[in-house]
Amino acid sequence: MTARTRYFVIVSLLVLGVGLGTGLVAYYVGIPQSPFSRHAGPPELQYVPRDAAILAFANVQEIMHSDLRQKLHQAVPGGENGQAELQTLTGINLETDVLRVVACAYPNASTTNMSGDGMVLATGTFDETKIEALMREHGAQVEDYKGTRLLVTGVSGTQPRRFALSFFEPGLVALGTSDIIRAAVDVHRSGDNPQSGTPSVLGNEELMTLVRGLDTGNNAWAVGRFDVLTSHAKLPPNISTQLPAITWFSVAAHVNGGLRGTLRAETRDADAAKNLHDVINGFLALGRMQAGSRPAIQAMMQSLQLGGDEKSVSLSFDVPAQVFDAIHH
Repeated sequence: MTARTRYFVIVSLLVLGVGLGTGLVAYYVGIPQSPFSRHAGPPELQYVPRDAAILAFANVQEIMHSDLRQKLHQAVPGGENGQAELQTLTGINLETDVLRVVACAYPNASTTNMSGDGMVLATGTFDETKIEALMREHGAQVEDYKGTRLLVTGVSGTQPRRFALSFFEPGLVALGTSDIIRAAVDVHRSGDNPQSGTPSVLGNEELMTLVRGLDTGNNAWAVGRFDVLTSHAKLPPNISTQLPAITWFSVAAHVNGGLRGTLRAETRDADAAKNLHDVINGFLALGRMQAGSRPAIQAMMQSLQLGGDEKSVSLSFDVPAQVFDAIHH
């Protein structure tokens, strides 16, 4: 592994936190304007069914137009296949049409495969007539679900997880597996009825407690169950079996010229937290040794701060723009 490759791997691990927000878009669909509500997180959460296993948010316009994104695009060209597939299928241009996205993932309870259903809620400016016409050209059919219009593909039943699209409000489109789109319609119709409880994820106190500390000052974040994250990542068994017992993860980042943020892992017990702390500390020590005499890399490695408490481990990072300049060149 060359020095350039090592540096790229180190930075990529940090950029992974940002990718969680927009990466869920590509995974599930093949592919800032109003203030946040009184609840934690963006207002789109009122559509997300309560039992979400992973939540992610990205301010698409800030990230797409950031200096960091431009540098990564030049350093790793051809990495936007999901974005092109989304535009081919729906006519939605991620860069020009979408302001922000909220993504959610759910494990498949009927099988041992954790890769289940998911949905992306995109806020922006959309040509509904054009999008519907294009999807129908690709075989989508119109369905009515409790007064909400859905465009559904795979209606023959050959696709186990059918893709659906629906406009919940002007400027708010939902894309994802059809079961979750319908569940989101039910959630919004029910509202936050005190007698029936809150059907949306806003009533999931365990998850929302983690969200509350993420959406201030960050333009990308993700939070959720670690077992669902690792199942989507499809880690090799020799790696996944060696990981300490992590229950929840969270990552929050602000993308501009550089990248700063915090990764946090909640563990099952104090022993697991100590083991995870030791593993990360070993990687940090190795990374500092590999930094050599490169000032930008040294600055990045020195900015990494390992912390936490009895049952959690956190890693804060601040990657300066010079690091990405060094990778590009």
